[in-house]
Amino acid sequence: MKLKITITGPKVNDVGYRYFLLGIAMSNRIRMFEAHNMRSSEGQAVLAFADGDEEAIKAFCTQVETERPARSEVSNIVFDDFQGEVMRIGEYAQFCATIQLNKAIPVLLDMRDDLRAVRKNTDLIPQIKANTDAIPQIKANTDSIPQVLGEIKGLRDDIQPGYANNLRQVQADVRAIKERLGMQ
Repeated sequence: MKLKITITGPKVNDVGYRYFLLGIAMSNRIRMFEAHNMRSSEGQAVLAFADGDEEAIKAFCTQVETERPARSEVSNIVFDDFQGEVMRIGEYAQFCATIQLNKAIPVLLDMRDDLRAVRKNTDLIPQIKANTDAIPQIKANTDSIPQVLGEIKGLRDDIQPGYANNLRQVQADVRAIKERLGMQ
């Protein structure tokens, strides 16, 4: 028995509905199944196809009517007979994996780039730690500056009175030498 199922509503795409239906089909031992997200005049839609024995298809339909993915919002479910080809369920599972990888790869690449940026920033941590570890030593060195300045000022004060006396003495000696030489 082949069946086409159309599920419409404001939120039936990007809520895991295709995987949800795949799980129901597998649990009912349906060997031919596929589902696709679509847009319809009513908004979002999931179009599913199943092919299996009549008992399995009826059990599948009962679950589809009574169970929903957690975040879905369904307005209508329609079951119609179908005459076309239906994909093998294993091939459909591989198809789904490919679709999900195509969605995941850009996200993973963004995460990799973000991780590289974080790693680059964390590479600076040892350098920052070394700089901050030096702060107490720098502070200790700068704490002694007033003491050194006081010592320099004390030396200058010690030198200045003697310097003035020495300067007077030197000037007096220069005058005496000039007088002897007659250079005045």
